[in-house]
Amino acid sequence: MKTLIDKLESERRLATEEYLSLLDCRDKSVTDYLFARAAKVRRREFGNKVYVRGLIEISSYCKNNCYYCGIRAGNSQAERYRLSQEEILDCCARGHALGFRTFVLQGGEDPGFSSEDISSVVRAIKERHPDCAITLSLGERSCKEYQAWFDAGADRYLLRHETADATHYEKLHPPGMQLAPRLNCLSILKDIGYQVGMGFMVGSPYQTEACIAADLALIQKFQPHMVGVGPFIRHKDTPFSGFSSASLDKTLLIIAILRLLSPRLLLPATTALGSIHPAGRERGILAGANVVMPNLSPAEQRGKYSLYDNKLYTGDESAEGMKLLKDKLGSIGYKITVGRGDWRPAV
Repeated sequence: MKTLIDKLESERRLATEEYLSLLDCRDKSVTDYLFARAAKVRRREFGNKVYVRGLIEISSYCKNNCYYCGIRAGNSQAERYRLSQEEILDCCARGHALGFRTFVLQGGEDPGFSSEDISSVVRAIKERHPDCAITLSLGERSCKEYQAWFDAGADRYLLRHETADATHYEKLHPPGMQLAPRLNCLSILKDIGYQVGMGFMVGSPYQTEACIAADLALIQKFQPHMVGVGPFIRHKDTPFSGFSSASLDKTLLIIAILRLLSPRLLLPATTALGSIHPAGRERGILAGANVVMPNLSPAEQRGKYSLYDNKLYTGDESAEGMKLLKDKLGSIGYKITVGRGDWRPAV
């Protein structure tokens, strides 16, 4: 197994069957070796720097009915809101004053936001903060919309592929939602010129080790600039409420594998990591992650963007807790760095 880890580090690729062997390994000496190699690569590429992104959750409306998601259209218990352009700009102004130079606009697939609405917001942010990068995470859209938002000034787009297994994808979504259109969207985004992010939930219902091996093989082939992986956490008002949430350890293992697979990858220690363990995000950084995303959304709306139960949205997860976040990262030898933190290829 250590030979596979060395091969991944040196060649930055494995066969799907080799990923599966690595995932199946339960030898602690092997996983310790993996974490040590990933930490070394992360330090070599980024030193002790951690990039911060200001997360703005712009809408809790969504037209889709994904079985795992708390803001799914069919959840009548969900509290809905939609930020105005001025509210979004106010969030950016506060974030810019705190040192944020990347804003992540995330929301459900909300028909209430027209393509021009998003273009207008992006242009306004760029006009007020030309030194900042903008990441959008607004789901599956048309090529025309993606192009318009890129032309307006958007730099990055995050669209989790959810799973590389088409059958598994259908088990996570209602009829009519399929994997192929989602993968097509990712290709369109890359062709347009976005820095593109993909990703998946670890421990999602019906996921097997073979599914995860296929995810890693897909990421290896697609070569995204960002990957968002986090543990599945159930939501009480979804069809998956009876499933168990995922473990922290498996997510950390996959973060470490991804760091060796793509040394310069922008890899967040997600909110979900911090939601399932008090030191989850710090452990994510130690495993190879290099990005954190404090919440810049209006305080009165944060609790309404409830993708899963017990989601963090106060304390050091919020922008007001930046000092606490700096202290926590400092305690493990890392520090927040101010800047856009753009992706660049590894040497």
